[in-house]
Amino acid sequence: MRIGIITGVQAEAEAFCAGAAAERATTSRFDVRTLTHAGHDIRITCCGIGKVNAAMAAMALATQGVDLLMIIGTAGKLSTLAGDCFNIVDAFQGDYGASRDDGFAHYNAGAWPIGPTTLSPFSAMLLPEIGLPKARIVSGDCFVESAAHAARLRDTFAADLVDMETAALAQAATALGIPWAGIKATTDDANGESGGDFQANLARAARAAAEAAEQVIAKL
Repeated sequence: MRIGIITGVQAEAEAFCAGAAAERATTSRFDVRTLTHAGHDIRITCCGIGKVNAAMAAMALATQGVDLLMIIGTAGKLSTLAGDCFNIVDAFQGDYGASRDDGFAHYNAGAWPIGPTTLSPFSAMLLPEIGLPKARIVSGDCFVESAAHAARLRDTFAADLVDMETAALAQAATALGIPWAGIKATTDDANGESGGDFQANLARAARAAAEAAEQVIAKL
């Protein structure tokens, strides 16, 4: 299987199969590290932060004929779901919709943002079991350092995690007809301490997500 992996931060990309023999090439401006893991052809790139970068990287990897698009790395915690590394089962874009006098109306990403609202997530491919808790993630183009905003996202989407890339990868993969999957480890609780917590916990969480992805891919 040919698997395309993206991350938002370079440390997340480098944690996957760290030290393994690999080749590097530039594809559509993205530095792609190519290696073999458990018999699978892996293409991994750090797309940079945000939804546009994630969608661009998904398109770039799709041109290489990948069979699966996967996102790995870090996220903020929204819910009380136990654990610190998760198998993403579905994703919402949390900042798409209509801004109105009575508040923000959320819509499905890409839908006509006028009239009655509907919400349904992008569903991920079922991954082999390695004991990871299953989680829903919501993505948006802002780093969440507000407990109040985190609570709104949690309650609106019944979400467990928040990040800035996953739902965009999911939307791009769905449009391209390519299965997608995600594994995310938490660095912070999406509150006023998140900036410092993210920096302090990035290396640990990046490695946790990478190790989990390595295990999952070995079972595909």
